[in-house]
Amino acid sequence: MRLAVTGAGAVGRSVVELAGEYGHEVVAVADSSSAVVADAGLDPEALVTRKAEAGVVGDGDPGDALAADYDVLVEATPTTLGDAEPGFSHVRTALERDRHAVLANKGPVAERYADLRALARDGDGDVRFEATVGGAIPAISTVEDVEPGHVTAVRGVLNGTANFILTRMAAEGLDYDHVLAEAQDLGVAEADPSFDVDGTDAALKCVILANVLSFGAADDPADAREFTLDDADVEGIRDVPGSALRLAAEDGRTVRLIGEATGGTVRVAPRLVPENGTLAVSGTQNIVQIETSHAGRLNISGLGAGGPETASAVLSDVGRLG
Repeated sequence: MRLAVTGAGAVGRSVVELAGEYGHEVVAVADSSSAVVADAGLDPEALVTRKAEAGVVGDGDPGDALAADYDVLVEATPTTLGDAEPGFSHVRTALERDRHAVLANKGPVAERYADLRALARDGDGDVRFEATVGGAIPAISTVEDVEPGHVTAVRGVLNGTANFILTRMAAEGLDYDHVLAEAQDLGVAEADPSFDVDGTDAALKCVILANVLSFGAADDPADAREFTLDDADVEGIRDVPGSALRLAAEDGRTVRLIGEATGGTVRVAPRLVPENGTLAVSGTQNIVQIETSHAGRLNISGLGAGGPETASAVLSDVGRLG
């Protein structure tokens, strides 16, 4: 497959670097202010070096990448809420050209899912978005394999930053503010950690899963309920005291930020879980539990973030389109 990549952050750069190992070539890349197009395929090392040294990927306009001759657009710009721009427009351009689109950007899938599906139905391109939920964890493809109509709920630990903080609080008996500062020093938490610690990131992932369940189970897309972030009941971890974790440990339990999606609800909140239970993954690990009608409970765990990890999910989706 010939790939065009919008977004040159950690995920976009990793897609460029790893595409060849998966049998694909990158012919165009755009960042927020520039683009480079090469019909014969780009040199990944040269592109990554230029981005690092000059701050841009090329001399062209970002729109040049969208107009290039590619089979699949990889949308890896930062997640935005509300109208999900510019990611949504990037994907729309690809689908209107009868190209495929693979997203690492959660915004269009969480905020404008019905619009994406309608665009795909109207053309010859398809939309895939494994990388939007759980990084390297194949959560969405597993739900699809089981079939959404046979999945009653999906839950799990879906944010590595929040999980790192809660793990350290429990292990060291420390309070939230102390561990947050440590996580920021280590680069695990952003300078503004709100997206992670307030539960927004986990909620977006659960919204995406709820849409997959709702639309996947509906005989007619018009009958499916569309979810957005506004439909999620969200509580973060800022107010979890260290004492709560200490008390939980005395009872053989711990606290994790758990997200849950069904065909009708989306919830994210700190919850007590067994200390040695499946949901008590540690550090930046993620886990997804899929409750099924006939196959019981399926558990999938792994790295939920990171450039190469998320790029592996993107490139797996590209392979499914082939």
